[in-house]
Amino acid sequence: MTDVQVVRVFADPAGNFGNKLGVVLDGASIADPGDRQKLAAELGYPETIFFDDLERADFKIYTPAVELPFAGHPSVGAAWVLTRELGKAPAVLRPPAGEVPTWQEGDDVWVRGPLASAPPWWHERLDSPEAVDQLTGPLAPEQDATQLWAWEDEQAGTVRVRVFGRRFGIPEDEACGSASMRLAAALGRRLTIHHGNGSLVLAQPGPPSYAEVGGRVVTD
Repeated sequence: MTDVQVVRVFADPAGNFGNKLGVVLDGASIADPGDRQKLAAELGYPETIFFDDLERADFKIYTPAVELPFAGHPSVGAAWVLTRELGKAPAVLRPPAGEVPTWQEGDDVWVRGPLASAPPWWHERLDSPEAVDQLTGPLAPEQDATQLWAWEDEQAGTVRVRVFGRRFGIPEDEACGSASMRLAAALGRRLTIHHGNGSLVLAQPGPPSYAEVGGRVVTD
């Protein structure tokens, strides 16, 4: 029987909300990619990660439908889990996309990832946060990997966001790190993102072709 830990990534300051992440520390217990995909689908979390080498921070990422080379929410969660398991914060993570730097600022864990390896979210700005709140799904059925957003306070850089990812087996993503990274890169500024039902994501542009995402992680 495989032990699966569950953490919530991008929780609010009180430790509520956040996006669930399944964590398999002993990736060798499920070495076959097909079996990993099956478990990720059965769990139904937006992502589940499988560590192949804790000391090297080497892990794989699965949504309920596909394997990903990089994603923001599981990478932030992986950095937090490694810090707790190893007693020290890793300097880099090693998902399939390559080395991902990670660091901590106060209670927030950050990662810097390559946009070329992040899922290709499509963005559309709506007229108001209330319009985002009232969504029941994407604006059109064919929009199966879409982020819909509106400014809450443009001067302060706060936005209201919801993400729908049927392409990845995720009808709605409570707090999507890679979409947040792409939005920060597109707008060219640091953002405070009120995501989903109450999650809080921080994102900012990084060096060319990179962006950074951070937030609070708590255990379930």
